[in-house]
Amino acid sequence: MIDITVAVVAKECLPGKVKTRLTPALTPSGAARVAAASLADTLATVAALPAARRVLFFDGDVLPDGADDFDVLLQPGGGLDERLGFLFDAIDGPLLLVGMDTPQVSAEALAPLFDDPERDAWFGPAEDGGFWSLYLREPTGDLLRGVPMSQDDTGAVQFARLTDAGLDVGTLETLLDVDTVPDAERVAELVPDSRFARALQAGESSAGSSSAPSSFATTGGIRS
Repeated sequence: MIDITVAVVAKECLPGKVKTRLTPALTPSGAARVAAASLADTLATVAALPAARRVLFFDGDVLPDGADDFDVLLQPGGGLDERLGFLFDAIDGPLLLVGMDTPQVSAEALAPLFDDPERDAWFGPAEDGGFWSLYLREPTGDLLRGVPMSQDDTGAVQFARLTDAGLDVGTLETLLDVDTVPDAERVAELVPDSRFARALQAGESSAGSSSAPSSFATTGGIRS
């Protein structure tokens, strides 16, 4: 049986520093609470996975709730590709990376990987063109450094990097990253009993009662 390390990449959920695209529909504090709830749901899912080790790859000072059973590895400086490269060099043995922006992630979504961890790699594409997870049986940071991050072709470039290296890559289901209010509302509908859904509802209620301009208050949060 292969011992898998699962790492969650996350940053401290401070107002004005996370989920800024949820404002002004939400207040900065409301957006930070939504981000914190997304991270908490993700950590809870990862905590229940059959992993040998769990790591929080963290940018910040105050650890989030739910991180007690995680080893903490602080992120270095540099671009996201460099930081992820650092992570994939720092961990010995098979490594699964999971982001903090898909609170709907479930054990079922990751089951193909845990059923077949001998495969060279597993890739979880995101709807926005990025990726929400990446597994390497033999991790090396060189497979991530230089990949342009936060672009609509990030996932395609990363996937090509893996296949060009001759890896046998399995594909997980496509998930939606939470970036905008419509994204958040779609995800909340998928997991209505989650911390994330409750935090979003509370944030929308708070923003809706504010005198500040709110696209959610004026459009009902539904955008094409």
